[in-house]
Amino acid sequence: MIRFEDVCVTYQDAEGRPTLNGIELTVPEGELMLLAGPSGVGKSTLLAAVSGLVPHFTGGTLTGRVTVAGRDTRTHRPRELADVVGTVGQDPLAHFVTDTVEDELAYGMESLGLPATVMRRRVEETLDLLGLAALRDRPIATLSGGQRQRVAIGSVLTPHPRVLVLDEPTSALDPAAAEEVLSVLQRLVHDLGTTVLMAEHRLERVIQYADRVALLPGAGQPLVVGSPAEVMAMSPVYPPVVGLGRLAGWSPLPLTVRDARRAAADLRDRLGDKRRGAVSTSGSAAARDQPRRSRTRRRREAPEPVSVPPLAETDNLAVRRGRREAVRRISTTFRPGEVVALMGRNGAGKSTLLATLVGTLRPHTGTVTVGGAAPHRLSPRDALRKVGLVPQDPRDLLCADTVGAECTAADRDAAAPSGTCRALLAALLPGIADDTHPRDLSEGQRLTLVLAIVLTAAPPLLLLDEPTRGLDYAAKARLVTVLRDLADRGHAIVMATHDVELAAELTHRVVILADGEIVADGPTPEIVTASPSFAPQVAKVLAPQQWLTVSQVREALA
Repeated sequence: MIRFEDVCVTYQDAEGRPTLNGIELTVPEGELMLLAGPSGVGKSTLLAAVSGLVPHFTGGTLTGRVTVAGRDTRTHRPRELADVVGTVGQDPLAHFVTDTVEDELAYGMESLGLPATVMRRRVEETLDLLGLAALRDRPIATLSGGQRQRVAIGSVLTPHPRVLVLDEPTSALDPAAAEEVLSVLQRLVHDLGTTVLMAEHRLERVIQYADRVALLPGAGQPLVVGSPAEVMAMSPVYPPVVGLGRLAGWSPLPLTVRDARRAAADLRDRLGDKRRGAVSTSGSAAARDQPRRSRTRRRREAPEPVSVPPLAETDNLAVRRGRREAVRRISTTFRPGEVVALMGRNGAGKSTLLATLVGTLRPHTGTVTVGGAAPHRLSPRDALRKVGLVPQDPRDLLCADTVGAECTAADRDAAAPSGTCRALLAALLPGIADDTHPRDLSEGQRLTLVLAIVLTAAPPLLLLDEPTRGLDYAAKARLVTVLRDLADRGHAIVMATHDVELAAELTHRVVILADGEIVADGPTPEIVTASPSFAPQVAKVLAPQQWLTVSQVREALA
């Protein structure tokens, strides 16, 4: 169905270095192939070559041959492949051409001239498949990021393409919605013979659904294709359950929580003995072990609230978006040194709460204060000194023509020493040239650039909306290091995230929202281990013990 024959893609500003080099790959009909690899190795370029966006839309030079259902993508423009290939990119907003959900689902079929009766039936089927029925009349502009992602996926499903090309399809979805979407894709593959080629960084979500994995290691190394187990055994990127298997020496490596639980009885016993030994140990041995336990505990426990006034506080807060009350009866505090995750299904009110804390939305009732002031009444310059927001769509904060110009402007706006922003960017994402245009960056790279811009002002309260969207595991680890250092220096960090692994690794507290209200608020281990939706993989494998991450287990076994 999809065939790459000695494919190379080189962009004009890449100094002659090909983004893809010598790619040989065949994806047969009715297969779900997962494309994996670190950020910036060319996964999005490979996907774009399937739909004809490379080279017809993005430019660059393509050599070799890419065929889809026998059609050569060099001689067939994207519109001439539209009846065969459905594409969802990293940015769903770039795909929308209508104003409402139902119209968007129908648009692709209208373009292909399908009968009205067929269109109506398929729209209804897709609304049910993706849980969008309640949103059918909603304007797309009023949807949350995750809801938009589901609409974008639905808009390419309704024409029933033979090939689906998906770039980070679950990055903005809550765990339950992601599982629904992936189950739908699996049904299309198994029942209808649809071919799916999908790039995804959150391997813990998708690896169990893949028939094969194609790994782009980068650094000039060749493409590796094999079964999920074969590729994960050698891959530099892998989900936590594989990391736990590598640490414990399990063979074969588990790919799912179920496989890992079957192998984990001995590991649970060893960890239980370690924990009981730590509790019963006294004297000099306990003193020697105390620093290690303290380092782990410092990441999990929030600062003592008794003498530390909050940096931000809400009291009976309610916020309206149009006629809809997006947030209601929210009373909570955020203290210096605290890292808090806002979690909940798409549309629960997480982004609305962040927008209210930064001052872009006004309270309908109740109060919100940041640094003792109402954020919506602050001037932009005063607000910059108190609170910074990294939004879901990083383009909202990017206006210069180069990365270097963005960093220079950030230093100037924050009154920071020259080079501050550039140093932060280099720490988070090495290898980005100053003369790169922000539009040429991947979604994850743009997000990292905006994070560096916001961090330049070192605001006491830092707000992050889906900060790991588009980031691979290595970039996520660098982000965790930076955020942990900020928290140690007294900054409060509040992030809306569907990334349960990030919450387990970094946060002290988890606040779960549902329909605009707080339904759970407490220490991270207590909240996430009590929830099957928000528990990380390690917690599911080692339950009922409260281990959350591979690094915790490694430290305990050491």
